[in-house]
Amino acid sequence: MNDLLQLRRIRSQVLALLAEVTAHPKPSYELDGQQVAWTEYTRELRHLLAWCEQKLAALENIEISSQGFT
Repeated sequence: MNDLLQLRRIRSQVLALLAEVTAHPKPSYELDGQQVAWTEYTRELRHLLAWCEQKLAALENIEISSQGFT
C-alpha cells in the first residue's frame, strides 16, 4: 500500500471517530484508577487529523511545469 492511500485511510478513520465523539459527547471520568479524558482524546484526534492533512498536502502537491505552443 502506498503512503498516499494509507494517509487517506487514516484521515478517513480519524474523521469518522471525530464525528462519533462529537455527535455523542461524554464527560471525562475515572474508573478503577484509569482516567478517561474525552476532551484530551478529541484534541489528539484533531492533532492526528492535522498531521494527516499536512502529509497529504505534501504528497499531493505536485507541480507540473509545461509550456504551450500556438
